[in-house]
Amino acid sequence: MGRSDREAVVRGGRLLGTARALVADHTRAVEAVRAALRPIHDGLAEKELDAIPVARLKDVTEGRLRLAEVEKGGFRTVRQVLDAGPYRLRQIPGVGQQTAAQTIAAARQISDAVRESVAVRIDPDRVDPQTSALVVALHLLVEAGPEARRAVDAAQALADRLGPLASDAKPASGRLRLLVAGKDRRERAREAVAEIRELTERADRDGVPEMFAQASVDLLRGPADEVAALVGFELRSAEYYSLLAEASDRRPDPAAAEGFLPDEVAEGVRDQTLHDTHRRVSLRGYQAFGARFALAQRRVILGDEMGLGKTIQAIAVLAHLAAEGQTRFLVVCPAGVLINWTREIDRRSTLRVTALHGPDRRDAFADWQERGGVGVTTFEALRGFSAPEDGELGLLVVDEAHYVKNPLARRSVAVAEWAEHCERVVFLTGTPMENRVSEFRSLVAVLRPALAETIGDRESVAGSVAFRKAVAPVYLRRNQKDVLTELPALQRTDDWEELSASDEEAYREAVLAGNFMAMRRAAYARPERSAKLHRLREIVADAAANGLKVVVFSTFRDVLAVVGDVLGEGREREEGRLFGPIAGNVSPTRRQQLVDDFTDAPGHAVMLAQIEAGGVGLNMQAASVVVLCEPQLKPTVEHQAVARAHRMGQIRSVQVYRLLATGGVDERLVAMLENKSRLFDAYARRSVVAESTPDAVDISDMTLARRIVEEEQTRLGVPRSPSTPEPPATERAPESAPGTATEPAPESATGA
Repeated sequence: MGRSDREAVVRGGRLLGTARALVADHTRAVEAVRAALRPIHDGLAEKELDAIPVARLKDVTEGRLRLAEVEKGGFRTVRQVLDAGPYRLRQIPGVGQQTAAQTIAAARQISDAVRESVAVRIDPDRVDPQTSALVVALHLLVEAGPEARRAVDAAQALADRLGPLASDAKPASGRLRLLVAGKDRRERAREAVAEIRELTERADRDGVPEMFAQASVDLLRGPADEVAALVGFELRSAEYYSLLAEASDRRPDPAAAEGFLPDEVAEGVRDQTLHDTHRRVSLRGYQAFGARFALAQRRVILGDEMGLGKTIQAIAVLAHLAAEGQTRFLVVCPAGVLINWTREIDRRSTLRVTALHGPDRRDAFADWQERGGVGVTTFEALRGFSAPEDGELGLLVVDEAHYVKNPLARRSVAVAEWAEHCERVVFLTGTPMENRVSEFRSLVAVLRPALAETIGDRESVAGSVAFRKAVAPVYLRRNQKDVLTELPALQRTDDWEELSASDEEAYREAVLAGNFMAMRRAAYARPERSAKLHRLREIVADAAANGLKVVVFSTFRDVLAVVGDVLGEGREREEGRLFGPIAGNVSPTRRQQLVDDFTDAPGHAVMLAQIEAGGVGLNMQAASVVVLCEPQLKPTVEHQAVARAHRMGQIRSVQVYRLLATGGVDERLVAMLENKSRLFDAYARRSVVAESTPDAVDISDMTLARRIVEEEQTRLGVPRSPSTPEPPATERAPESAPGTATEPAPESATGA
């Protein structure tokens, strides 16, 4: 062994040291989160234990424990028993050593269960020093991002390999050591040096030292500013909660996270690898399992309840297959969510995405076929494209797959034809299928015809063991209540819609007139072809299928009238499930009565409310879904409206959808308000001035409205109107409403 071998050992030692240092940096960051979490978690657990009466200890011992003397001694709660300990209990007349020991053992058993089940939730509007410390500690890990976690995992794997090799290679680090080493040690040293050289050279080629260095820099940043960390939490709460669950080692029930699949299916899914090279988002445990299920089973229905991230799981599958060398994928979805898919793929992965939509869709399709990546198209447009050759497509994803439940519909025929030529297919639908066996069977028939034939009417009972077992190879569903143990109570989605031709015409007329308020509600001016209304109906239908209540907010009374007409046609009104609208002309007593009726309605219901009337002073925590029909000029108005549902007493996660139209006033409003007010609003909202005078911190005035009108007139090439935009402060439309709306045709309402 010569100089080059010694240099290889030195380089290997240096790389090993860097890897171990990075793992240590990450461990310190995680320990900081755990240290900040511990007092909050303990406080919540103690509060729970303080509310559990001593009598509950009998449940643990099946009634064998005698507690009369303990209660006479002044011990009323489980926490008091734990604080007292066995010595103090034995001082109570009639309580012996055995009773004291059994009482403490039962109390500890309850305490363990409480500590396991208690969930820490962060309320950014009620922040104390402990919560701030936790958010700041989490902020460091969130800002480091998935790239840092990938680097840490790579560092741990490299350290595990290099550690033993470095030990075996020690004789090669010096001539004297090599001379005194025995023959076997010299041979092991040679083999170790060769492997170290291979590992270090490969690491250099792959840029591993640079990746480790960047991750260490990200993990060694100083503590974040408290306000910046809280703003980050509001904008990216899911990432904070995901890391909180990981750091605290809290996981949902494994069986629930795996959709209660039979062991033989679940075992194969667990063994499936999941590459994250092309992914820019961390996955919750149940999401990673969902992606593995799709990969392991190849042709599946992912039927998770709304709000659990089916899109993210599909993107994880796409990223994995791209890492394995697949180059072409297709997503088919309703027109109303096409833009969201393209944005999510671009944001959550490194994959190239192309919208195969609109008048240039054939040119886009040809470009996608040549260059690859993820093509995103609609059900209607798919019918105009030729199906691929076998093996040409790495994955076909069909969103809102219940759209193809009728096998005779044209869209269903097109999807079935494409699926026939694809080895891997993922159907996404949040609509439960257990009670609609015929519809479910038609979807399964596209994926696995032989399996569909085995699904009979006897498996139609929802949640039955027979049904679960019959569909396990193809169907995975998880519910919020089973897996959202640490997920945020509030999930926000900006739902971008591309205006239909009819919407565009109404919008252009409003721009020509220089009417700012008409521009804001132009997407609802012609209900029969409204893209936003079509998407709103999809959201309400999904909520109805899952038995969830919905609140729909708009600034404008006439928009609410249109929404009421459209939802009324869906039998919401006839079935007593449509309430409101709550508006400025409705008395406070009547408003509260509407909320009470909405709350008391069994199962699914919809409440319509003008945002400044229903968004203040009324508690609507019965709602799990909130829809904002348009962006607001004042951020506080949106915050207050969402807080009507997302507040104390809410037992489910709240999903907030903000319906936005691309390329016009909505996009300009969102960009302006985000760029101008994010940090300023975060500081001000937590001040005394903000709490007493919300208008003082909102960036919304006539200048902003006038500027948007003028910029839109320039963009659309229409002459500028001399009229002045209506002042934003008067965001109330006249009582009158447009004509009766009709249900948009799902396949063509928003174009191809």
